[in-house]
Amino acid sequence: MARLIAILGSVTPPGRMLKALQWTLQVRTSGDGGGFESELINLADCRVAFADGRPPEKYEDDTASIVARVSQADGVILASPVYRGSFTGALKNLLDHLPIEALTGKPVGIVAMGATNHHYLGVDWHLRDVLAWFGAIVVPTSVYLSSSDFVDGNLSEEAQRDLSSLVHALYRLKLITPSPGEYLGPRPLASRRS
Repeated sequence: MARLIAILGSVTPPGRMLKALQWTLQVRTSGDGGGFESELINLADCRVAFADGRPPEKYEDDTASIVARVSQADGVILASPVYRGSFTGALKNLLDHLPIEALTGKPVGIVAMGATNHHYLGVDWHLRDVLAWFGAIVVPTSVYLSSSDFVDGNLSEEAQRDLSSLVHALYRLKLITPSPGEYLGPRPLASRRS
């Protein structure tokens, strides 16, 4: 069975985004939800070293384990609150640790959250730039959640539909992704470095 990893890229106490990801992985990875087994990595619960160029296994924290789990996944969801018009530094730091092969040719979905809809593209734009560098296969549209997507602390039906559609898209993309070492389109420039 295909493996889906969702990464919550926030180091603040758990909140609505964590609840949304838990719902997504619990409900949408069984039955007709995509055929994924899943895992949630909440960066608030992990210690990831500042990326300083050393190999992940040289750090005495969770860095190597997380890098290995992301590298072995068949699909990835990257989730971040909007932080200063972009995604969090904690998520960027983790991405800086990943080898190119960890995301090259891999289906990736984006979930962002903000208090209002004013900055709904900040996370999307900046993550897509980074994911293009890796050569990831990014779902064409992301999910943006705001305060209005929660009623009495629970996800609205519309938010549930959007999150379900994201997982379904990841699964469909997984069905067409090439084998490791092959590419869907041109090889990413980053992988051509010597």
